[in-house]
Amino acid sequence: MKAYWIAHVDVTDPQQYSEYTQRAPAAFKLFGGKFMARGGRSEAIEGRDTPQRTVVIEFDSYEQAIACYNSPEYQEAMSHRQGVAKAEIVIVEGI
Repeated sequence: MKAYWIAHVDVTDPQQYSEYTQRAPAAFKLFGGKFMARGGRSEAIEGRDTPQRTVVIEFDSYEQAIACYNSPEYQEAMSHRQGVAKAEIVIVEGI
């Protein structure tokens, strides 16, 4: 069953955040992640204000998505995001 990594991100330092965006895709690829949406137009219809970026990544399984997040490769990439962006990440199992 597919799983989806959904991230809402507000960036405060675009230059430093680019260090994250240059590294993270390698971790996603390692775990079979496929970008479905990556920072395109979005509008909040209900709930919180529209985040600057919304990212959706598809994985072949929930376990792969969780393993990707916990992997040393992603954690290293994430270290470049800390302090320069606020992220809300949810991993949800597909139907």
